[in-house]
Amino acid sequence: MLPIPLPKLFTYRITEAESQFLKLGMRVAVEFGKSKIYTALVYEIHQIAPTSYEAKDIHQILDETPIVNAIQLQHWKWISEYYMCTLGDVFRAALPSAFLLESETSILKNNAFTAENELSNEEFLIFEALNHNSELNVSQVINILNKKTVFPILKDMLEKKAVVIKERIYEQYKPKLIKYVRLNAQYTSEKLNELLESLSRAKKQREAILTYFQLESSTKKPIKFSDLEVESGTSSAVIKALVEKEIFEEYFIQTDRINYTGETNKLKSLNEYQRVAFNEIKNSFEEKQVTLLHGITSSGKTEIYAELIQEKLKEGKQILYLLPEIALTTQLITRLQNYFGVKVSVFHSKYSMNERVEVWNNVLDNKSKAQIVLGARSSLFLPFSNLGLIIVDEEHETSYKQFDPAPRYHARDAAVVLANIHSAKVLLGSATPSIESYQNAKEGKYGFVELMRRHGNVLLPEIELVDIKEKHRKKRMKGHFSDRLLMLINEALEEKEQVILFQNRRGFSPIIECETCGISPQCPNCDVSLTYHKFKNELRCHYCGFHQAMQYKCGACGSEKLNNKGFGTEQIELEIKELFPDVKVGRMDLDTTRGKYGYQKIIGQFQAQEIDVLVGTQMLSKGLDFSNVSLVGVLNADNMLNFPDFRAHERSFQMLLQVSGRAGRDKKRGKVAIQTYNPYHQILQQVSTNDYSQMFKEQLNDRWQFHYPPFYRMIRITLKHRDFNKVDTGAQWLGKSLTNVFKEHVLGPTTPSVSRVRNEYIRILIIKIPPKQSLKTTKEHILKIKNVFQAVKDFRPIKFIIDVDSY
Repeated sequence: MLPIPLPKLFTYRITEAESQFLKLGMRVAVEFGKSKIYTALVYEIHQIAPTSYEAKDIHQILDETPIVNAIQLQHWKWISEYYMCTLGDVFRAALPSAFLLESETSILKNNAFTAENELSNEEFLIFEALNHNSELNVSQVINILNKKTVFPILKDMLEKKAVVIKERIYEQYKPKLIKYVRLNAQYTSEKLNELLESLSRAKKQREAILTYFQLESSTKKPIKFSDLEVESGTSSAVIKALVEKEIFEEYFIQTDRINYTGETNKLKSLNEYQRVAFNEIKNSFEEKQVTLLHGITSSGKTEIYAELIQEKLKEGKQILYLLPEIALTTQLITRLQNYFGVKVSVFHSKYSMNERVEVWNNVLDNKSKAQIVLGARSSLFLPFSNLGLIIVDEEHETSYKQFDPAPRYHARDAAVVLANIHSAKVLLGSATPSIESYQNAKEGKYGFVELMRRHGNVLLPEIELVDIKEKHRKKRMKGHFSDRLLMLINEALEEKEQVILFQNRRGFSPIIECETCGISPQCPNCDVSLTYHKFKNELRCHYCGFHQAMQYKCGACGSEKLNNKGFGTEQIELEIKELFPDVKVGRMDLDTTRGKYGYQKIIGQFQAQEIDVLVGTQMLSKGLDFSNVSLVGVLNADNMLNFPDFRAHERSFQMLLQVSGRAGRDKKRGKVAIQTYNPYHQILQQVSTNDYSQMFKEQLNDRWQFHYPPFYRMIRITLKHRDFNKVDTGAQWLGKSLTNVFKEHVLGPTTPSVSRVRNEYIRILIIKIPPKQSLKTTKEHILKIKNVFQAVKDFRPIKFIIDVDSY
């Protein structure tokens, strides 16, 4: 199996000795194409030679033991078949990049070459550079010549034998080594006096040796180089001098990057409602493999999860705890480590490559320090061998769906399949379950448990809808704040309580418009206007990352009258600072949480009550737990409701209810103020009464009427290309071909609301699959049409993206 998006496996030749040594799931380096070397995975060892090509020899074996197990391969195969992608796509997504060695082409000078006068100007530049550097890689050659296409030039130089090319494999994972020091064996306690006398002039070296003995006697552990440096108050040069004199010896011990050193505490005892829910979950697990826990916000679902984890640990099983957002892991790590200490490992994309490799190896070896894995969707791919329980927290979250690149899998659905392979149990938890899961529970496919009391019997927050159309008419708005919301913020701050303000747009203003000619700056690569970010004083595209300095004149007519339209978190933050100058304000969005510890820093400050008002985007709606928040303000509920998507109403309900759930979680009942132009909208009315079942019934009727999930399945096909005419013609052809097979169940081709991203034009087709229609046959038809489409010369360069269950 190679990590490339080709829909088949490749056969290589091995010796008999290698066949005895190699096992399923080991990595081997293989040559693919003329000179590229990839990391491949052993999928099968057999005696059948390929018919269409000559099998090459493998380059080298990279592992002594398998790093992928048979259960994983079975799961990968299901993902590739169900989500219509290649095994290579899944392989590349599953393994930490450190495991995927790839060759980097190095160009070396051929010392035997003398005919320099035969070289062109560009070739001579490369040759000259090789006189000063022993070797160059392709990216350095691109920089030297300042042009992208350097391969033809390098090819000519190879033919003239001016250079040679070397393929080198880089092992990317580096184990973390800690430097320790110890006293040379010849210096026993008898010789100690002689040693100290010999150093009578070197006071600092003598001090280092005395400190070494103090540390040795007090800790009875190996002594780190860095600890000795700090404790003795000397520099590393002093200790290195003692190493050179052979008084000290340096040595290294390999260590894990992630270690927990705190104390572990007992689990909190469950209250009567939690205990009932816990017992119901256990009973439903006896009959059903999957159970849905519908627990309102702040009902203490995490404590129930902890009890279930405790039970599975006693059985010696592994537990996977899935979370939708990295922001959530920071709070949960602390809570779970408090209970389970070193048994908790964390796996997500903000961790470094080396840290992820260590977690992978610990799970592979079934070590106790990775018995509980807490992670985002990618942790599904870890090499579990003894999985007992998967918890999918906030199961309704869209973050569980991977949109780009392939495999475009849904972590919740893939977790159910993984648990089935392991004969493990799955618990889906949410205060606002997805309509699909709730429907499965209602039909009896899943077990169903409800927990409708908040922890400590605190009442659900009081939700108030503020009509800002009326407030604008009566001139009772200050900026984007109604007088009612400002009054509530004032009350909360006077009581020394914290406030969360929610606006699901980052930046300062989504549109800058010229008052004279009405034109706003557009992204040159995408069909969207640029968002103004005041902090950096720049205009930025949120689709491709293009940015430019803020302009003070209209680029079209030269007028200086530029106006902001719309508002984002940055603008709210600045308005709050103006309205309440003495209040500490924090902001939590994609711009402020970029670093590895970005989330931890903001959440830590808010928890420590260093921040009074936290402004943020949908990150705030995920299950964060802040005890001192008494007020949540939603600044504009309408932009979510009026989104062109069949799920817009369900998602708005979920997000508003989740963000409301951040208020009043401890003792006092919280308040929520939702500003809207349309307070009589059915979804907002249902949010204000926390009426999930009413929302579920209405949405289910709409879905049945208009043929949407959970009744019909959906496969979305996206076509992308830089040439508008090519992608348009291709989409029309594909639409006709699909309609011939699937009749009225094909929607499109349509142009999405953002029709060009990164200079590629986009067309979308949606295929709806009725309840009785075979999913397997449907996919076979789609793949046949795809193959015919890609056989047409004009359509071959068009990107053809298939997204199954594209919700």
